[in-house]
Amino acid sequence: MTVGIFFLVLVVLMLLGMPVAFSLGIASAGYMIAEGTSLAMVVQRMVSGANSFTMLAIPFFFMAGELMNISGVTDKIITMAKAMVGHMKGGLAQVNIVASVFFAGVSGSATADTAALGSSLIPAMVKEGYDLDFSAAITVASSCVGPIIPPSITLVLYGILSGADVAHLLIAGVVPGIVIAAAQMVYTHFYAVKMDYPSYPKATPKQMGKALTSGFSALMMPVIIIGGTMTGVFTPTESAAVAVLYGIIIGFFVYRNIKAKQFYESLKRVGVASMNNTFILASASCFSWVLTMSKAPDMLVRVMLGISDNKVVLTLLVLGLLMLIGFFMQASQALVVLTPILLPVARAIGIDDVHFGLIMVVTLTFGGCTPPVGSMLFVVNSITRMGFARLTKAMLPLYIPLILAILLITFVPQISLFLPTLMLG
Repeated sequence: MTVGIFFLVLVVLMLLGMPVAFSLGIASAGYMIAEGTSLAMVVQRMVSGANSFTMLAIPFFFMAGELMNISGVTDKIITMAKAMVGHMKGGLAQVNIVASVFFAGVSGSATADTAALGSSLIPAMVKEGYDLDFSAAITVASSCVGPIIPPSITLVLYGILSGADVAHLLIAGVVPGIVIAAAQMVYTHFYAVKMDYPSYPKATPKQMGKALTSGFSALMMPVIIIGGTMTGVFTPTESAAVAVLYGIIIGFFVYRNIKAKQFYESLKRVGVASMNNTFILASASCFSWVLTMSKAPDMLVRVMLGISDNKVVLTLLVLGLLMLIGFFMQASQALVVLTPILLPVARAIGIDDVHFGLIMVVTLTFGGCTPPVGSMLFVVNSITRMGFARLTKAMLPLYIPLILAILLITFVPQISLFLPTLMLG
């Protein structure tokens, strides 16, 4: 009964619009009072949850992405993507997808990807004869790779919550991100053929070399993070700090287009975002402790196994729950609430912790391009002013390749585990 009331209070507080950190903290404190546990435990658990060296990677990744965004790499990424895939049918739509893959390696954020590329590419696509609905929809869908390809703040967050190795998680995100992009590129090809969308002349070796040279600075960000982590030169946290240093060098000394005021404003934004994440993680530590004491995850495992002992059926149930929650919560917030609840279920049915992290992040990110609270939808709607209902309707066909990619990543574990196993053992 106490556990049921604990979850009911948590859900009601979140439905009332209370911030996730406060909802978790208040519900956890209420459970402790009901069980006669000292409230001093709330403070202890919150301090313990925030006291993590790995957590430093989050503000560093935030700052690295900020620095690369304001240093003007967006145009260089688009130029590089155009040289690589612009000759394909529906060239600028394919450029949109590939540019999102490159931009993901710079920012690690879906909304940053949507805002930066959408403001440039949507008007350009419409000008070249693409209909507005498709231009907006492909921009939203392609941004889903943002939190998956490293640097991924969401994967770092999952690593802190689950205890999974962050280095393995970051490297594991590379192939699933490419799979999602490839699924969209296949769909775009057939749609572009049907609509007879234009393409660009194939880039000459000289043009290709020039484009790669101009985009080299952007490519080096994920290379530093992945390469440093794979070779053991850096821990994930140290690689994030080095990425910030690289961003400072690029912005201040190579491109020389970052001003002191911009840098200060970026520091403020990163500081606020990082403190929000730290507060959420501190409250999540308290929430996890309450779950452990209440044995709620064990109860859920028994209930799930009572429904079926078939791994495929249980996995589909978990996927369905993740998609449902993703409709109503942002990915990072849902991750904080669901990881301590669902991870024991995943372990019970034999899903690897790293693989399950990719399943959670990919599926919850999908929620960012679905109504009613999809953050990428709101960003693109603010750019196009086409109306939320029209944009949602335009997205419907693109949900198909996204869902197929999610199912492929879920039921073929080696897509996620191949690179970490190969590189890190």
